[in-house]
Amino acid sequence: MMGDIIEAAYVHQLANPKQDPEKTEAIVDEAIKGFDELMSKINQKNVENKKQHFKTIEKELETKAQDLVAKINEL
Repeated sequence: MMGDIIEAAYVHQLANPKQDPEKTEAIVDEAIKGFDELMSKINQKNVENKKQHFKTIEKELETKAQDLVAKINEL
């Protein structure tokens, strides 16, 4: 999902070369940072309730993805 968001940001950047590329780069950086944070949570070993843990991660992924898509749409 984050890969698709990064791709959409770069497609927007290519389609609109006159716009400031720093805005799309900031979105890409935020997507990469969010991905890294989620991966570290996925790889946690000391989790008591795994099912709840992964549901929480799934909700967080959805929220972050929606925020990033909204930022791309604002460009």
